[in-house]
Amino acid sequence: MKKLITSVVTAAMVMNTFFAVPSMAYEGKEANTALSEITSSDTAQAFSANPIISRGVPAYSGKSDGASFANDEFYYTSWRATAEDYLAYDLSKAPAGERKRVIAVWYNNSSYDDLGMYVSRNEEPEDYTIEVNKADGGTYPESGWETVEEVTGNTYSTRQHLIEMDGYNWIRMKVTKATGGNININFDIHDATGGVSDSWIFFGDSITAGGMGNAYGTGYATYVNRLDDRYFPVQQNGGIGGITSRDGKENIDRWLSGNPAKYVSIAYGTNDCWGNPNNAETYYANTKYMIEAILKAGKVPVLPKIPYSTNPDVGPNTGYYNAMIDKLYDEYGDSIIHGPDFDEYFRENTWGLSSDGVHPNSEGYDGMRQLWAETMYANVYSKATSEANTSVKGDVNGDGGFNVADMVTLGKWLLASSDTVLADWKAGDLCEDGRIDTYDLVIMRKLITE
Repeated sequence: MKKLITSVVTAAMVMNTFFAVPSMAYEGKEANTALSEITSSDTAQAFSANPIISRGVPAYSGKSDGASFANDEFYYTSWRATAEDYLAYDLSKAPAGERKRVIAVWYNNSSYDDLGMYVSRNEEPEDYTIEVNKADGGTYPESGWETVEEVTGNTYSTRQHLIEMDGYNWIRMKVTKATGGNININFDIHDATGGVSDSWIFFGDSITAGGMGNAYGTGYATYVNRLDDRYFPVQQNGGIGGITSRDGKENIDRWLSGNPAKYVSIAYGTNDCWGNPNNAETYYANTKYMIEAILKAGKVPVLPKIPYSTNPDVGPNTGYYNAMIDKLYDEYGDSIIHGPDFDEYFRENTWGLSSDGVHPNSEGYDGMRQLWAETMYANVYSKATSEANTSVKGDVNGDGGFNVADMVTLGKWLLASSDTVLADWKAGDLCEDGRIDTYDLVIMRKLITE
Protein backbone atom coordinates (compact mmCIF):
# COMPACT_ATOMS: atom_id res chain seq x y z
CA MET A 1 0.00 0.00 0.00
CA LYS A 2 2.85 2.39 0.82
CA LYS A 3 4.20 2.05 -2.71
CA LEU A 4 0.80 2.88 -4.21
CA ILE A 5 0.36 5.89 -1.95
CA THR A 6 3.83 7.14 -2.81
CA SER A 7 3.14 6.88 -6.54
CA VAL A 8 -0.08 8.84 -6.25
CA VAL A 9 1.48 11.55 -4.10
CA THR A 10 4.22 11.80 -6.71
CA ALA A 11 1.53 12.23 -9.33
CA ALA A 12 0.04 15.04 -7.28
CA MET A 13 3.44 16.71 -7.05
CA VAL A 14 3.77 16.47 -10.83
CA MET A 15 0.34 18.09 -11.20
CA ASN A 16 1.38 20.94 -8.94
CA THR A 17 4.60 21.45 -10.86
CA PHE A 18 2.78 21.38 -14.22
CA PHE A 19 0.28 23.99 -13.12
CA ALA A 20 2.81 25.97 -11.01
CA VAL A 21 0.76 25.34 -7.90
CA PRO A 22 3.06 25.83 -4.89
CA SER A 23 1.92 24.51 -1.51
CA MET A 24 -1.21 22.98 -3.00
CA ALA A 25 -2.68 26.39 -3.81
CA TYR A 26 -3.16 27.14 -7.51
CA GLU A 27 -2.51 30.70 -8.61
CA GLY A 28 -2.99 32.62 -11.82
CA LYS A 29 -5.45 32.41 -14.69
CA GLU A 30 -3.59 29.67 -16.60
CA ALA A 31 -3.68 27.24 -13.69
CA ASN A 32 -7.30 28.01 -12.91
CA THR A 33 -8.37 27.63 -16.55
CA ALA A 34 -6.47 24.38 -17.05
CA LEU A 35 -7.96 22.75 -13.96
CA SER A 36 -11.39 24.10 -14.83
CA GLU A 37 -11.22 22.56 -18.30
CA ILE A 38 -10.29 19.16 -16.89
CA THR A 39 -12.85 19.35 -14.09
CA SER A 40 -15.73 20.17 -16.39
CA SER A 41 -15.13 17.21 -18.69
CA ASP A 42 -18.50 15.59 -19.33
CA THR A 43 -17.05 12.10 -18.94
CA ALA A 44 -16.02 12.94 -15.39
CA GLN A 45 -19.23 14.28 -13.94
CA ALA A 46 -22.60 12.95 -12.90
CA PHE A 47 -25.96 14.41 -13.94
CA SER A 48 -26.17 18.05 -12.94
CA ALA A 49 -28.75 20.72 -13.55
CA ASN A 50 -28.22 23.35 -16.26
CA PRO A 51 -30.51 26.10 -14.93
CA ILE A 52 -31.26 29.32 -16.80
CA ILE A 53 -29.21 32.26 -15.55
CA SER A 54 -30.39 34.85 -18.10
CA ARG A 55 -34.05 35.07 -17.13
CA GLY A 56 -34.89 38.76 -16.73
CA VAL A 57 -31.30 40.08 -16.71
CA PRO A 58 -30.72 43.47 -18.40
CA ALA A 59 -31.01 43.02 -22.18
CA TYR A 60 -29.80 45.39 -24.88
CA SER A 61 -30.27 45.72 -28.63
CA GLY A 62 -28.68 48.13 -31.07
CA LYS A 63 -31.48 49.10 -33.46
CA SER A 64 -34.66 47.53 -32.07
CA ASP A 65 -36.88 47.69 -29.02
CA GLY A 66 -38.06 44.66 -27.12
CA ALA A 67 -34.74 43.02 -26.26
CA SER A 68 -36.22 41.96 -22.92
CA PHE A 69 -38.84 39.86 -24.74
CA ALA A 70 -36.02 37.43 -25.61
CA ASN A 71 -35.35 36.44 -22.00
CA ASP A 72 -38.65 36.85 -20.19
CA GLU A 73 -40.61 33.80 -19.00
CA PHE A 74 -42.98 33.82 -21.98
CA TYR A 75 -41.76 32.11 -25.14
CA TYR A 76 -44.63 33.47 -27.19
CA THR A 77 -42.88 36.84 -26.88
CA SER A 78 -39.55 37.25 -28.66
CA TRP A 79 -36.86 39.66 -29.80
CA ARG A 80 -37.80 40.95 -33.25
CA ALA A 81 -35.22 42.89 -35.22
CA THR A 82 -33.59 43.27 -38.61
CA ALA A 83 -30.21 41.87 -39.64
CA GLU A 84 -27.08 43.75 -38.61
CA ASP A 85 -28.33 43.97 -35.04
CA TYR A 86 -27.32 42.41 -31.74
CA LEU A 87 -28.92 41.07 -28.57
CA ALA A 88 -26.75 41.45 -25.46
CA TYR A 89 -27.18 40.31 -21.83
CA ASP A 90 -25.55 41.71 -18.72
CA LEU A 91 -24.82 38.62 -16.61
CA SER A 92 -22.68 40.42 -14.04
CA LYS A 93 -25.22 39.87 -11.24
CA ALA A 94 -25.33 36.11 -11.80
CA PRO A 95 -22.92 34.32 -9.41
CA ALA A 96 -19.52 34.00 -11.08
CA GLY A 97 -19.44 30.30 -10.21
CA GLU A 98 -22.59 29.75 -12.29
CA ARG A 99 -21.28 31.24 -15.52
CA LYS A 100 -17.76 29.91 -16.00
CA ARG A 101 -19.15 27.82 -18.83
CA VAL A 102 -22.61 28.34 -20.32
CA ILE A 103 -24.98 26.96 -22.92
CA ALA A 104 -26.21 29.76 -25.18
CA VAL A 105 -29.35 28.61 -27.00
CA TRP A 106 -31.68 30.46 -29.35
CA TYR A 107 -35.14 29.40 -30.52
CA ASN A 108 -37.15 30.23 -33.63
CA ASN A 109 -40.42 28.48 -34.51
CA SER A 110 -39.71 27.53 -38.12
CA SER A 111 -39.23 23.90 -39.21
CA TYR A 112 -35.94 22.59 -37.87
CA ASP A 113 -34.05 22.21 -41.16
CA ASP A 114 -34.33 22.71 -44.93
CA LEU A 115 -35.73 19.23 -45.46
CA GLY A 116 -38.98 17.63 -46.56
CA MET A 117 -42.02 18.92 -48.41
CA TYR A 118 -43.21 21.28 -45.68
CA VAL A 119 -40.12 23.44 -45.20
CA SER A 120 -40.99 26.69 -43.45
CA ARG A 121 -38.24 29.18 -42.75
CA ASN A 122 -39.11 32.52 -41.28
CA GLU A 123 -36.94 35.18 -39.63
CA GLU A 124 -34.08 32.80 -38.71
CA PRO A 125 -30.50 33.94 -38.09
CA GLU A 126 -28.28 32.70 -40.94
CA ASP A 127 -24.94 34.36 -40.21
CA TYR A 128 -24.12 35.34 -36.64
CA THR A 129 -21.51 35.41 -33.91
CA ILE A 130 -21.61 34.75 -30.18
CA GLU A 131 -19.40 37.24 -28.34
CA VAL A 132 -18.35 37.86 -24.73
CA ASN A 133 -17.06 40.90 -22.86
CA LYS A 134 -15.18 41.45 -19.58
CA ALA A 135 -16.59 44.93 -18.97
CA ASP A 136 -18.26 45.70 -15.66
CA GLY A 137 -22.02 45.40 -15.57
CA GLY A 138 -24.48 48.25 -15.57
CA THR A 139 -23.65 50.01 -18.81
CA TYR A 140 -23.59 48.41 -22.25
CA PRO A 141 -19.96 48.26 -23.47
CA GLU A 142 -19.37 49.58 -26.98
CA SER A 143 -15.93 47.94 -27.24
CA GLY A 144 -14.07 44.95 -25.87
CA TRP A 145 -16.20 42.24 -27.48
CA GLU A 146 -14.47 38.94 -28.23
CA THR A 147 -15.90 36.45 -30.73
CA VAL A 148 -16.09 32.91 -29.33
CA GLU A 149 -18.41 31.32 -31.91
CA GLU A 150 -19.12 32.13 -35.56
CA VAL A 151 -21.86 30.57 -37.72
CA THR A 152 -22.42 31.12 -41.44
CA GLY A 153 -25.07 29.61 -43.68
CA ASN A 154 -27.22 28.34 -40.82
CA THR A 155 -30.28 26.31 -41.87
CA TYR A 156 -31.55 25.34 -38.39
CA SER A 157 -34.42 26.96 -36.49
CA THR A 158 -32.65 26.54 -33.16
CA ARG A 159 -29.05 26.06 -32.07
CA GLN A 160 -27.12 25.79 -28.86
CA HIS A 161 -23.47 26.62 -28.22
CA LEU A 162 -21.18 25.72 -25.34
CA ILE A 163 -19.34 28.93 -24.39
CA GLU A 164 -16.44 29.53 -21.99
CA MET A 165 -17.27 32.61 -19.89
CA ASP A 166 -14.90 32.47 -16.93
CA GLY A 167 -13.95 36.08 -16.20
CA TYR A 168 -16.57 37.57 -18.53
CA ASN A 169 -19.71 39.51 -17.56
CA TRP A 170 -21.49 40.00 -20.89
CA ILE A 171 -22.65 37.82 -23.75
CA ARG A 172 -24.27 38.83 -27.01
CA MET A 173 -25.54 37.34 -30.24
CA LYS A 174 -24.78 39.52 -33.26
CA VAL A 175 -26.80 38.66 -36.38
CA THR A 176 -25.46 39.86 -39.72
CA LYS A 177 -27.82 37.92 -42.00
CA ALA A 178 -31.30 36.47 -41.48
CA THR A 179 -34.03 34.79 -43.54
CA GLY A 180 -35.98 37.57 -45.23
CA GLY A 181 -33.79 40.10 -43.46
CA ASN A 182 -35.71 39.79 -40.18
CA ILE A 183 -34.90 38.14 -36.84
CA ASN A 184 -37.41 36.57 -34.46
CA ILE A 185 -35.89 34.58 -31.58
CA ASN A 186 -35.79 33.82 -27.89
CA PHE A 187 -32.30 33.55 -26.39
CA ASP A 188 -31.45 31.72 -23.15
CA ILE A 189 -28.21 31.27 -21.24
CA HIS A 190 -27.86 28.17 -19.04
CA ASP A 191 -25.21 27.39 -16.43
CA ALA A 192 -23.00 24.54 -17.69
CA THR A 193 -20.09 24.98 -15.30
CA GLY A 194 -20.58 21.46 -13.94
CA GLY A 195 -20.97 19.96 -17.43
CA VAL A 196 -23.81 19.44 -19.91
CA SER A 197 -26.49 17.11 -18.59
CA ASP A 198 -29.90 18.74 -18.81
CA SER A 199 -29.87 19.59 -22.50
CA TRP A 200 -32.31 17.94 -24.93
CA ILE A 201 -33.14 17.88 -28.62
CA PHE A 202 -36.27 16.19 -29.95
CA PHE A 203 -35.98 14.87 -33.51
CA GLY A 204 -39.07 13.63 -35.31
CA ASP A 205 -41.79 14.32 -37.85
CA SER A 206 -44.70 16.78 -37.83
CA ILE A 207 -46.04 15.42 -34.53
CA THR A 208 -42.77 16.38 -32.85
CA ALA A 209 -42.64 19.68 -34.75
CA GLY A 210 -46.13 20.59 -33.56
CA GLY A 211 -45.71 19.34 -30.01
CA MET A 212 -42.19 20.07 -28.80
CA GLY A 213 -41.91 23.79 -29.39
CA ASN A 214 -41.84 26.11 -26.40
CA ALA A 215 -43.84 29.04 -27.76
CA TYR A 216 -47.32 27.54 -27.86
CA GLY A 217 -48.71 26.60 -24.47
CA THR A 218 -46.63 25.18 -21.64
CA GLY A 219 -43.30 23.78 -22.88
CA TYR A 220 -41.45 20.63 -21.85
CA ALA A 221 -38.90 22.61 -19.85
CA THR A 222 -41.59 24.44 -17.90
CA TYR A 223 -43.38 21.19 -17.09
CA VAL A 224 -40.10 19.70 -15.82
CA ASN A 225 -39.53 22.83 -13.73
CA ARG A 226 -43.00 22.51 -12.21
CA LEU A 227 -42.16 18.96 -11.13
CA ASP A 228 -38.80 19.99 -9.65
CA ASP A 229 -37.66 23.61 -9.60
CA ARG A 230 -33.98 22.60 -9.58
CA TYR A 231 -34.28 21.91 -13.30
CA PHE A 232 -35.09 23.95 -16.39
CA PRO A 233 -33.74 22.02 -19.38
CA VAL A 234 -32.60 23.23 -22.75
CA GLN A 235 -35.27 21.91 -25.14
CA GLN A 236 -34.61 22.16 -28.86
CA ASN A 237 -37.39 21.17 -31.23
CA GLY A 238 -35.91 19.12 -34.08
CA GLY A 239 -39.24 18.16 -35.63
CA ILE A 240 -39.76 18.42 -39.40
CA GLY A 241 -43.13 17.79 -41.04
CA GLY A 242 -43.53 15.01 -43.59
CA ILE A 243 -40.25 13.15 -43.04
CA THR A 244 -39.57 9.50 -42.18
CA SER A 245 -36.98 7.47 -40.33
CA ARG A 246 -34.97 7.30 -43.57
CA ASP A 247 -34.57 11.09 -43.49
CA GLY A 248 -33.53 10.85 -39.87
CA LYS A 249 -30.91 8.22 -40.70
CA GLU A 250 -29.51 10.26 -43.59
CA ASN A 251 -29.16 13.46 -41.53
CA ILE A 252 -28.60 12.43 -37.91
CA ASP A 253 -24.80 12.63 -38.07
CA ARG A 254 -24.94 16.17 -39.47
CA TRP A 255 -27.55 17.23 -36.92
CA LEU A 256 -25.48 15.92 -34.01
CA SER A 257 -22.23 17.50 -35.18
CA GLY A 258 -21.36 20.42 -32.94
CA ASN A 259 -24.54 20.13 -30.86
CA PRO A 260 -23.77 19.80 -27.13
CA ALA A 261 -27.20 18.33 -26.25
CA LYS A 262 -26.90 15.30 -23.97
CA TYR A 263 -30.29 13.64 -24.55
CA VAL A 264 -31.51 13.02 -28.10
CA SER A 265 -35.05 11.84 -28.84
CA ILE A 266 -35.83 10.10 -32.13
CA ALA A 267 -39.58 9.99 -32.72
CA TYR A 268 -40.28 8.81 -36.26
CA GLY A 269 -42.64 6.12 -37.49
CA THR A 270 -46.02 7.66 -38.25
CA ASN A 271 -45.08 8.55 -41.83
CA ASP A 272 -43.21 5.26 -42.20
CA CYS A 273 -46.31 3.23 -41.44
CA TRP A 274 -48.87 5.48 -43.14
CA GLY A 275 -50.48 3.13 -45.65
CA ASN A 276 -47.58 0.69 -45.34
CA PRO A 277 -47.69 -2.22 -42.90
CA ASN A 278 -44.70 -3.90 -44.56
CA ASN A 279 -41.91 -1.40 -43.90
CA ALA A 280 -41.28 -2.18 -40.22
CA GLU A 281 -37.90 -3.86 -40.76
CA THR A 282 -36.61 -0.85 -42.68
CA TYR A 283 -37.88 1.42 -39.93
CA TYR A 284 -36.06 -0.78 -37.40
CA ALA A 285 -32.78 -0.56 -39.35
CA ASN A 286 -33.04 3.22 -39.74
CA THR A 287 -33.80 3.72 -36.05
CA LYS A 288 -30.99 1.39 -35.03
CA TYR A 289 -28.58 3.47 -37.13
CA MET A 290 -29.72 6.64 -35.36
CA ILE A 291 -29.31 5.05 -31.93
CA GLU A 292 -25.77 3.98 -32.81
CA ALA A 293 -24.95 7.46 -34.12
CA ILE A 294 -26.18 9.06 -30.89
CA LEU A 295 -24.19 6.64 -28.74
CA LYS A 296 -21.10 7.16 -30.88
CA ALA A 297 -21.44 10.91 -30.32
CA GLY A 298 -21.35 10.32 -26.56
CA LYS A 299 -25.02 11.23 -26.11
CA VAL A 300 -28.03 9.39 -24.72
CA PRO A 301 -30.75 8.18 -27.12
CA VAL A 302 -34.39 8.48 -26.08
CA LEU A 303 -37.00 6.43 -27.93
CA PRO A 304 -40.75 6.99 -27.45
CA LYS A 305 -43.53 4.78 -28.81
CA ILE A 306 -45.26 5.80 -32.06
CA PRO A 307 -48.62 7.47 -31.28
CA TYR A 308 -51.84 5.53 -31.74
CA SER A 309 -53.98 6.85 -34.59
CA THR A 310 -57.67 6.57 -35.44
CA ASN A 311 -56.85 7.11 -39.11
CA PRO A 312 -57.55 3.80 -40.94
CA ASP A 313 -54.41 4.21 -43.05
CA VAL A 314 -52.21 4.54 -39.96
CA GLY A 315 -53.79 2.99 -36.88
CA PRO A 316 -53.84 -0.65 -38.05
CA ASN A 317 -50.09 -0.44 -38.87
CA THR A 318 -48.57 1.21 -35.79
CA GLY A 319 -48.44 -2.07 -33.88
CA TYR A 320 -45.96 -3.59 -36.35
CA TYR A 321 -43.65 -0.62 -35.94
CA ASN A 322 -43.99 -0.32 -32.17
CA ALA A 323 -42.97 -3.98 -32.01
CA MET A 324 -39.65 -2.85 -33.53
CA ILE A 325 -39.30 -0.30 -30.73
CA ASP A 326 -39.83 -3.08 -28.17
CA LYS A 327 -37.14 -5.05 -29.98
CA LEU A 328 -34.74 -2.11 -29.71
CA TYR A 329 -35.59 -1.69 -26.02
CA ASP A 330 -34.58 -5.31 -25.47
CA GLU A 331 -31.40 -5.01 -27.54
CA TYR A 332 -30.04 -1.86 -25.95
CA GLY A 333 -31.26 -2.21 -22.38
CA ASP A 334 -30.12 0.68 -20.20
CA SER A 335 -28.18 2.26 -23.07
CA ILE A 336 -31.36 3.97 -24.25
CA ILE A 337 -34.05 5.81 -22.33
CA HIS A 338 -37.63 4.68 -22.79
CA GLY A 339 -39.64 7.70 -23.91
CA PRO A 340 -43.38 8.19 -23.37
CA ASP A 341 -45.76 5.47 -24.54
CA PHE A 342 -47.80 7.56 -26.95
CA ASP A 343 -49.50 4.44 -28.29
CA GLU A 344 -51.14 3.84 -24.92
CA TYR A 345 -51.71 7.54 -24.28
CA PHE A 346 -53.71 8.22 -27.43
CA ARG A 347 -55.59 4.92 -27.27
CA GLU A 348 -56.87 6.10 -23.91
CA ASN A 349 -57.24 9.76 -24.91
CA THR A 350 -58.56 9.88 -28.46
CA TRP A 351 -60.06 13.29 -27.63
CA GLY A 352 -56.46 14.54 -27.99
CA LEU A 353 -56.40 13.76 -31.73
CA SER A 354 -57.43 16.23 -34.43
CA SER A 355 -59.91 15.50 -37.19
CA ASP A 356 -57.35 13.63 -39.31
CA GLY A 357 -56.91 11.07 -36.52
CA VAL A 358 -53.11 11.39 -36.76
CA HIS A 359 -52.00 14.78 -35.49
CA PRO A 360 -52.89 15.82 -31.96
CA ASN A 361 -55.07 18.87 -31.37
CA SER A 362 -53.83 21.66 -29.09
CA GLU A 363 -54.96 19.78 -25.97
CA GLY A 364 -53.31 16.60 -27.22
CA TYR A 365 -50.03 18.37 -27.88
CA ASP A 366 -50.11 19.85 -24.41
CA GLY A 367 -50.77 16.38 -22.99
CA MET A 368 -47.77 15.08 -24.96
CA ARG A 369 -45.45 17.69 -23.48
CA GLN A 370 -46.69 16.99 -19.99
CA LEU A 371 -46.23 13.24 -20.50
CA TRP A 372 -42.73 13.86 -21.80
CA ALA A 373 -41.87 15.76 -18.61
CA GLU A 374 -43.44 13.18 -16.30
CA THR A 375 -41.80 10.24 -18.08
CA MET A 376 -38.36 11.83 -18.22
CA TYR A 377 -38.62 12.90 -14.61
CA ALA A 378 -39.25 9.27 -13.69
CA ASN A 379 -36.68 7.75 -16.07
CA VAL A 380 -33.88 10.35 -15.92
CA TYR A 381 -34.14 13.02 -13.22
CA SER A 382 -35.35 10.84 -10.33
CA LYS A 383 -32.88 8.11 -11.22
CA ALA A 384 -29.99 10.60 -11.27
CA THR A 385 -31.05 12.00 -7.90
CA SER A 386 -31.31 8.52 -6.43
CA GLU A 387 -27.87 7.53 -7.73
CA ALA A 388 -26.34 10.73 -6.35
CA ASN A 389 -27.87 10.10 -2.92
CA THR A 390 -26.52 6.54 -2.73
CA SER A 391 -22.96 7.24 -3.92
CA VAL A 392 -20.08 6.47 -1.56
CA LYS A 393 -17.90 9.47 -0.76
CA GLY A 394 -14.53 9.06 -2.44
CA ASP A 395 -15.67 6.17 -4.66
CA VAL A 396 -14.51 7.70 -7.94
CA ASN A 397 -14.04 4.34 -9.68
CA GLY A 398 -17.65 3.34 -8.97
CA ASP A 399 -16.96 -0.05 -7.37
CA GLY A 400 -19.17 0.66 -4.36
CA GLY A 401 -16.38 1.27 -1.83
CA PHE A 402 -13.67 3.80 -0.98
CA ASN A 403 -10.09 2.53 -0.89
CA VAL A 404 -6.60 3.06 -2.29
CA ALA A 405 -7.80 2.04 -5.77
CA ASP A 406 -9.87 5.24 -5.87
CA MET A 407 -6.79 7.29 -4.99
CA VAL A 408 -4.84 5.66 -7.83
CA THR A 409 -7.72 6.34 -10.25
CA LEU A 410 -7.95 9.98 -9.22
CA GLY A 411 -4.18 10.42 -9.48
CA LYS A 412 -4.13 9.03 -13.01
CA TRP A 413 -7.11 11.17 -14.00
CA LEU A 414 -5.47 14.33 -12.69
CA LEU A 415 -2.51 13.49 -14.91
CA ALA A 416 -4.95 13.36 -17.84
CA SER A 417 -4.46 9.65 -18.50
CA SER A 418 -6.34 8.93 -21.72
CA ASP A 419 -7.72 5.61 -20.47
CA THR A 420 -8.98 6.90 -17.10
CA VAL A 421 -12.40 8.33 -16.39
CA LEU A 422 -14.19 8.99 -13.11
CA ALA A 423 -17.32 6.89 -12.70
CA ASP A 424 -18.68 9.28 -10.07
CA TRP A 425 -17.39 12.84 -10.23
CA LYS A 426 -19.32 14.10 -7.22
CA ALA A 427 -18.02 11.32 -5.00
CA GLY A 428 -14.49 12.61 -5.58
CA ASP A 429 -15.26 16.21 -4.64
CA LEU A 430 -14.15 15.75 -1.04
CA CYS A 431 -13.56 19.48 -0.61
CA GLU A 432 -17.16 20.09 -1.71
CA ASP A 433 -16.12 23.09 -3.79
CA GLY A 434 -17.64 21.92 -7.07
CA ARG A 435 -14.38 20.79 -8.69
CA ILE A 436 -11.80 18.00 -8.66
CA ASP A 437 -8.17 18.92 -8.00
CA THR A 438 -5.13 17.92 -5.94
CA TYR A 439 -6.80 19.15 -2.75
CA ASP A 440 -9.22 16.24 -3.08
CA LEU A 441 -6.32 13.85 -3.69
CA VAL A 442 -4.60 14.97 -0.50
CA ILE A 443 -7.80 14.51 1.51
CA MET A 444 -8.14 11.02 0.02
CA ARG A 445 -4.61 10.15 1.13
CA LYS A 446 -5.32 11.44 4.63
CA LEU A 447 -8.55 9.46 4.96
CA ILE A 448 -6.93 6.24 3.71
CA THR A 449 -3.77 6.42 5.82
CA GLU A 450 -5.39 7.54 9.08
